[in-house]
Amino acid sequence: MPRWLPRAMVSALLLIACFQLGTWAFHPLTGLLINVLIAFFLALAIEPAVSWMSARGMRRGAATGLVFLGVLIFAAGFVTLLGSMLAGQIQNMVEDFPKYLDSLIKWVNGTFHTELSRFEVQDSVLHSDWLQRYVRNSASGVLDVSAQVLGGLFQLLTLLLFAFYFAADGPRLRRALCSVLPPAKQAEVLRAWEIAVDKTGGYLYSRGLMALISGIAHYILFQALGIPYAPALGVWVGLVSQFIPTIGTYLAGALPMLIAFTVDPWYAVWVLVFVVVYQQFENYLLQPKLTARTVDIHPAVAFGSVIAGTALLGAVGALVSIPAVATLQAFLAAYVKRYDVTDDPRVMGPRPRPGGSPALARVRRALRGPNEPGTPPSADAGQPRTPDDTPPDDTSPKPDDTSPRTPGGASPAPRDDAPPEDGGRHDEGKGPDDEGPSPGR
Repeated sequence: MPRWLPRAMVSALLLIACFQLGTWAFHPLTGLLINVLIAFFLALAIEPAVSWMSARGMRRGAATGLVFLGVLIFAAGFVTLLGSMLAGQIQNMVEDFPKYLDSLIKWVNGTFHTELSRFEVQDSVLHSDWLQRYVRNSASGVLDVSAQVLGGLFQLLTLLLFAFYFAADGPRLRRALCSVLPPAKQAEVLRAWEIAVDKTGGYLYSRGLMALISGIAHYILFQALGIPYAPALGVWVGLVSQFIPTIGTYLAGALPMLIAFTVDPWYAVWVLVFVVVYQQFENYLLQPKLTARTVDIHPAVAFGSVIAGTALLGAVGALVSIPAVATLQAFLAAYVKRYDVTDDPRVMGPRPRPGGSPALARVRRALRGPNEPGTPPSADAGQPRTPDDTPPDDTSPKPDDTSPRTPGGASPAPRDDAPPEDGGRHDEGKGPDDEGPSPGR
């Protein structure tokens, strides 16, 4: 047995064991790894504000805590305002529900010539089988909902804790990471970190700008329709539609439609139409331009990165995919060698000809006819003419005509079938005057 064979077998077994252990540990830790990834990008987003306050004498931990405190106060105030507004609107809707039901029944009776009454409809709904099943399922699912809420709060606290440590101990984390790398690699890591901070900040800036535009546009609509709480609803639509991926648009439009329905059912239809139209405008015109300008990536790449991130990590992947791709693109652009493109017309693609396509040229010639000016000679122009068609040759040289001289002084023999000015070829034979210049010339 060769000496290296036992060692190779042990190494292979150790590699297989490590792979199995990593596979076993990766699936339970997927949620934690996703939270760490979100916390890292959140720390990159608040890094400029923390560094700005730290450069002016404030301790980095205090600056990070102040930034987090401001974000939490804004979020808590916004949720409290919207919660109170939503509770009041739901209460008004429940109180006015009989009136809406009476108007709906009256419209159905007048349109379809039926004899429905509100009490019959209420009795049939309350004693229906599907309502009883729904109540039983809802009662059994209360514990599941409570567990999900507690799990969500725990994940939020974990995310905020990791983000706080990443932002407060940013210099220490970079120093610890660079201490295990050679100097050349340290510069590359620090450059990648700086690029990630810039791109993440640019992405949040673009999202904030789109949220501002969306909030103003929807606020104008709500104010024009007379919907209550128009400023709060505008802020809700702007923030939720931009910072909650995939389902943010539907959540943002559902609340204004619900409140508009309490004012007038037709107002809810107008809000739905406006939300759909504005979403198309944002997806195809506004978002690609702002994202490509602030994050500096192509709109198609941004769109594809969102789809890929959603497929890999769901909503979290859609949220962090664009800054991650922008960071990778900027880092690669700094180290990929580029060359000047050759001046080849094929780079720009085929260009239109001055005269247009050959098919259009044939159509124009057919429409103009053979006798109109500007028509090129036809195919039979080169055929020999008959004696009846041959015009009289008035341009043939006469004996008294002076023939042009060659540079050597010899007079070329004129042709009988073409004048000299037509550029015709001379006869191959030489005349008596072609032997050379005469002494008297």
